[in-house]
Amino acid sequence: MAKSTQYQSKTSNENGVIEWSTEENEIWSELYARQIPLVRERACKQYLEGIELLGLAEDRIPQLPDIDKVLLEQTGWQTAEVPALINFGEFFRLLANKQFPVATFIRSREEFDYLQEPDIFHEVFGHCPLLTNPAFAHFTHTYGKLGLAASKEDRVYLARLYWFTVEFGLVNANDELKIYGGGILSSPGETVYALDSDKPQRHLLTPVDALRTPYRIDIMQPLYYILPNFDHLFELAEMDIMAMVREAKQLGLYTPLFPPKDKKVS
Repeated sequence: MAKSTQYQSKTSNENGVIEWSTEENEIWSELYARQIPLVRERACKQYLEGIELLGLAEDRIPQLPDIDKVLLEQTGWQTAEVPALINFGEFFRLLANKQFPVATFIRSREEFDYLQEPDIFHEVFGHCPLLTNPAFAHFTHTYGKLGLAASKEDRVYLARLYWFTVEFGLVNANDELKIYGGGILSSPGETVYALDSDKPQRHLLTPVDALRTPYRIDIMQPLYYILPNFDHLFELAEMDIMAMVREAKQLGLYTPLFPPKDKKVS
């Protein structure tokens, strides 16, 4: 997560409606038009079913109450309007209460292809479709409850599991690799790279391994973990994840598969 941001979330009115500008709606429309053909070929069927259920508008930023109506009917979830950046504690609190945080701003044209902080396109297009799915919703809820009760140190380990599943996870679907991670599905470059490139490693998901794997948020991922099947998220949610965190802490982190981030010279 970025530590600071140039963006400021918008505030909804008493009906939960946000007044988006013409330019902001155009940015959504262009992002949507660019990404939808890619995900139709590469996303898992559970994500595509969620896209259909949500009925996301192509020409304007969706309003959160419309998304909430579908999520509540399907899995009991809803969105939560949040500032551009929130801390881990608030993040876990929301997930533990079946509320998915959505920062109510959209990226500028200067950062059209990539930005570090999650905007409304990333959250709504990347993540909300799968919140209509019971397995994904159950795993995310369980993860939130664990994180809320965890220590600061353990939350850092839990963040890695989230990163390699909810954000950048792949899944085996009838012997074919598909994408379910929202960080991939909201990025045109990574949607292609994650499945087609010969550069990254791809390994079957072992939770302890994911908990031990360092990551960087500002590069194409050098490693992806693969779920054996989508409903494995149900099984993962029922495992003793905190025992795995303790095991990962004892074993230590793997050597990073990426160079250290360049330090800014002051």
